[in-house]
Amino acid sequence: MSTELLSYFLKNSDRKLRLGFQIVLQCAPFLKGLKVSCVISVAETLCGQVEELFRGMDIAYHLLSCSEGRCLVLFYRPHELEMHLNRPDIYELLEGYGYADTDLSEMLERLALRVEKFAGRSMGFPHEIGAFLGYPPEDVRGFIENEGKQYLMAGYWKVYGDLAGARMIFKEYDRAKDCAVNEFLSGKSVREIALC
Repeated sequence: MSTELLSYFLKNSDRKLRLGFQIVLQCAPFLKGLKVSCVISVAETLCGQVEELFRGMDIAYHLLSCSEGRCLVLFYRPHELEMHLNRPDIYELLEGYGYADTDLSEMLERLALRVEKFAGRSMGFPHEIGAFLGYPPEDVRGFIENEGKQYLMAGYWKVYGDLAGARMIFKEYDRAKDCAVNEFLSGKSVREIALC
């Protein structure tokens, strides 16, 4: 995709078009059902458009933080994310970071509090966010234990465990992104792309 095309959509004066393109570009694997969730930073002025884009769909969103005109938004399919987070290996990882409740809304509130706390201290993100994004638990643990260093490969996340499996997933994500962007460019809406 050309830089000119990216610039056109990401700087377009049509706010709904701009937000739709950003979501398609950054959340394609989620929209295509390959990921349990995704997180993007959205201009605070566009947050009101988010609900309209997904109204009537099985896609929810949670504002994790807002500051300096930007909001960090987590998109997810509630049932899928809840099942994922309650897997024993994922829940065990999260339990170590104070996630004592298995209720999805409680877990998302805890994550939002931790995101705010880390942002307030200029510490980036709480690393367990990777579990919410569907990253393999061994890679989330590896990132934490190695402080983001000594990874086998970096792509959609830093890989510490199954390198071959991660390569396959990254290729699937790339194909989903190409497919979703092409569908958007051909005139499909975010809703149509997510339902395909």
